[in-house]
Amino acid sequence: MYILFEGIDTCGKSTQIELLAKKLDNVIVTKEPGGTPFGVKMREILLADSLSSKYAELLLFLADRAEHYTQVIKPNKNRIILSDRGFLSGIGYALANGEFEFEYLVELNRFALEKHFPDLIILFITNMKTLQQRMGEKELDGIELRGLEYLIEVQNHMRESLEKLNISYLLIDATKSIDDIEKEIFTKISNQIKL
Repeated sequence: MYILFEGIDTCGKSTQIELLAKKLDNVIVTKEPGGTPFGVKMREILLADSLSSKYAELLLFLADRAEHYTQVIKPNKNRIILSDRGFLSGIGYALANGEFEFEYLVELNRFALEKHFPDLIILFITNMKTLQQRMGEKELDGIELRGLEYLIEVQNHMRESLEKLNISYLLIDATKSIDDIEKEIFTKISNQIKL
């Protein structure tokens, strides 16, 4: 089962992946970008926010996604794959950049993923107050430096996109306690894979 944990930075995805991985058997934890040797290099370029072309940025994300699918997702299809980010983030960021259409982005991602979208997407939704607080506690990367309003716009695009896709999903209120979120996610996954 291929599960994407999606949401903007500081929403709690990584914490919940770590907690869930301890509870489940036959799990592989990965991330995009950075889940492959190629992805590590792409992550450095992308997080530096040094590209002037939004088309180049999109193509790098897609290249990383295709390599990640081939190296990590496809060979582990009989395991539970927990991925910190994936194609939904890619669509959200691309839409926030304002130069791309939703259907076009879906087709590009379908191509990169060899027509295999995730089985479940868990999308963390935060608010401006929580985002301001959590961002104030960390060093910001190039994409985060685009601003909090930009990140909330990305989040909104992710949510709107998710509602248009025919993929099972769970919306998480990222302002809830870690324990409450953990229980909600575990219940959803348990029901979906009949633990």
